[in-house]
Amino acid sequence: MTHCGTQKLETDRLILRRYVSEDAPAKYKNWTADPEVTKFLMWKPHPSEEYTQNITDECVKQYSDDKFYRWAIVFKDNGDEPIGDIAVVRMDEEVSMVHIGYCLGRAWWNKGIMSEALKAVMDFMFDIVGVNRIESRHDPLNPNSGKVMQKCGMKYEGTLRSADWNNQGICDASYYALLKSER
Repeated sequence: MTHCGTQKLETDRLILRRYVSEDAPAKYKNWTADPEVTKFLMWKPHPSEEYTQNITDECVKQYSDDKFYRWAIVFKDNGDEPIGDIAVVRMDEEVSMVHIGYCLGRAWWNKGIMSEALKAVMDFMFDIVGVNRIESRHDPLNPNSGKVMQKCGMKYEGTLRSADWNNQGICDASYYALLKSER
């Protein structure tokens, strides 16, 4: 893999960009404090805007690492306000694999936004970084997340029973992946 860090990506409706410290209030308002958004995630809703500010500032510091990939999702029709997050949450360089995680503010659900963002990140990771495998997973009780993966061409690989956890407790994990050769 040829690491280059988080680069600005653009689609028809979205800009995917690095976070800046000033994004914290919008993150808190749009998704980090929402228990519905975090229901199937591994982190609890943020208790305060200050907490989100600290997390955002830590993220901004990590951009100096060329192996760090995390984007603020900005809907072009919404100014420069972030509405969600997409990131490489795990990487295995020996097999040239990245695992992608994402979340989106509830006001923007079911509009194809996350599929558009995931596709842009997948293209970047395949074409620029040179990964061979991109994978993601979801709790089967959150089927819309799996639909995002399917829309982006990922293939269902199986469900591991009681193999993961989220804010609902121990859960199953449905895995999807796409290989560079399958594009």
